[in-house]
Amino acid sequence: MFRPFSALALATALAVCLSAPAQAADGVVTYETDDSFEDAVFALENAILDQGLVIDSVSHTGEMLERTKADVGSTVTLFDQADVYSFCSAALSRKVMEADPMNIRFCPYDIFVMQQPGAKVTVGYRTFPDGPMQEVQALLDTIAKSAAGL
Repeated sequence: MFRPFSALALATALAVCLSAPAQAADGVVTYETDDSFEDAVFALENAILDQGLVIDSVSHTGEMLERTKADVGSTVTLFDQADVYSFCSAALSRKVMEADPMNIRFCPYDIFVMQQPGAKVTVGYRTFPDGPMQEVQALLDTIAKSAAGL
């Protein structure tokens, strides 16, 4: 017998599962996007700025690894492109460091955008421990989802 409530519960559970981040066992949350690398980077920059934050630095990790691969005896191309954006929130950082000064080890916060050969663009960040740092993780999740177009 078909029960509308059961169908609604199943649909809700499916929606939650499909919207959840792909979370690897190594403490990384990632989102894939069909957007180009350039569009994902532009979206990430805007998502950071839309939160009232300032980008402290951009590490062009993919370029560095490609440029130096022969110098370290490798022939492997890891990324078509990969950048890491570092930024901080004065208000949120103060809040989490007042709760535990050792939370300084997590600042600045980083979100990466990468594209491996033949793969979709991925936006992601490392996870944080339970407690006050979950507020930072929620901020990073909001930014990463926005950058991935979710």
